[in-house]
Amino acid sequence: MSIVENLARVRERINRAEHAAGLTEGAVRLVGVTKNRTVREIETAIEAGLENIGENRLQEAAAKLPLIQRVVTKHFVGHLQRNKVRDVLGLFDLIQSVDSVRLVEEIEKRAGQAGLTIRVLAEVNTSGEESKFGVAPEATEEILKAISGCSHVQLVGLMTIGPLAGTGAQTAASFRTLKKLYDEFSSRPGGNCRMEVLSMGMSADFEIAIAEGANMVRVGTAIFGPRT
Repeated sequence: MSIVENLARVRERINRAEHAAGLTEGAVRLVGVTKNRTVREIETAIEAGLENIGENRLQEAAAKLPLIQRVVTKHFVGHLQRNKVRDVLGLFDLIQSVDSVRLVEEIEKRAGQAGLTIRVLAEVNTSGEESKFGVAPEATEEILKAISGCSHVQLVGLMTIGPLAGTGAQTAASFRTLKKLYDEFSSRPGGNCRMEVLSMGMSADFEIAIAEGANMVRVGTAIFGPRT
């Protein structure tokens, strides 16, 4: 199937999941993950209505994103090294993968030098897998405290990646853990740490994520097909 057809099918699946979860249509934002995709493939999806794209790799993004002519919100969804922060700031509207206090401090420093305010999500490793990045659930508050002292970093939510080889029940439990944290921190005074985005779920599990409370999903293969 074509990218346009795949995108329409993904939107239909999201709409069904929204309905099953008692949400209004459009409550869940779709981020198309464009790793290893050409500029033309990305623009085809944007022309078909995709409003958000996500990139995992800085070097690839730096080569592609300036060539995209159409308006789209750009998310950095990969692991971010502190020595790459300066390069990321000028390319992306939202960093989804903030996973340490030291990274928060570097973003604050570089954003201040550039005169920018950067919107971020804290990445939480809710499955406990050693192969994955993200803070442990019990360390999430430490990240939020660090951001609360910043002038140029604004936290707008949380992100996680489901178990890489888990059962449906394990995946749901992982997402439920993040939703619990999201609800807990939503009840606290805001400042520059607000809970607006709950980003969880990818091509294989976004319907489970929506059932557990996601309002943003990150989908690549289901839109663009298998990576070459």
